Amino acid sequence: MLAGKKVLVVMPAYNAALTLERTFQDIPMDIVDEVLLVDDASHDETLEVAQRLGIRCFLHERNLGYGRNQKTCYTEALKLGADIVVMLHPDYQYSPKIIPALAGLVASGEYDLAIGSRILGGKARHGGMPLYKYIANRLLTAFENLLLGAKLSEYHTGFRAFSRRVLETLPLWENSDDFVFDNEMLAQAIFFDFRVGEASCPTRYFEEASSINFPRSVKYGLGVLATSMKFFLQKRGWGNYRIFSPSGRGLMEPNYYSEQNLSPL
Repeated sequence: MLAGKKVLVVMPAYNAALTLERTFQDIPMDIVDEVLLVDDASHDETLEVAQRLGIRCFLHERNLGYGRNQKTCYTEALKLGADIVVMLHPDYQYSPKIIPALAGLVASGEYDLAIGSRILGGKARHGGMPLYKYIANRLLTAFENLLLGAKLSEYHTGFRAFSRRVLETLPLWENSDDFVFDNEMLAQAIFFDFRVGEASCPTRYFEEASSINFPRSVKYGLGVLATSMKFFLQKRGWGNYRIFSPSGRGLMEPNYYSEQNLSPL
């Protein structure tokens, strides 16, 4: 418990057997009440490692995508009564030791969600971030800040903490099932006037850490540009896009969430 709040860590996993144990061992269990992992039909021993570590596991019986994996993560976390949900990649690229900082920002009541920024502190390149990814990150962030009217240091981190209210409010099922889900979710939070905090977070790029290749990075970048334009147009009444329209359907909506292709283990 943190400030009387139930804290759950969710890990969207795909072929994370080599790094999962290191990631789990660094999670500060003195403030984390439970860890939940959703395996997106991995081809390695991710599930076996997770079960040996005592992690609550769910399995997508077929690969549904990174964004869809997160939708399952958040749905199951809310079912378990989470007040604060921290999304952590199991590939050990982000430091789990920062969880208290992110969860604390949300638990303070000053922020509705918090992100672990690799740009704050200026050490992203020292952690091995490829130059082309660093440049793309800075350019896309500048473009998004301009169109979204925000001043975040980056939008592309996969290390985040959310209040229950954020997860119950955002129309997440309108988002992509692919990697651009992360960016759509953050844009939605800003659109609906949730308060976003940031904490500096070191990152590690190494062989076993997951990273999308160049073609998929380009696809992601184009998706980011499209999301920013949709935000800009809808804010001014010049467009109407489902990802920025309150649907009234939260993650717990029974007709919107099906356990088909999902096996609790």
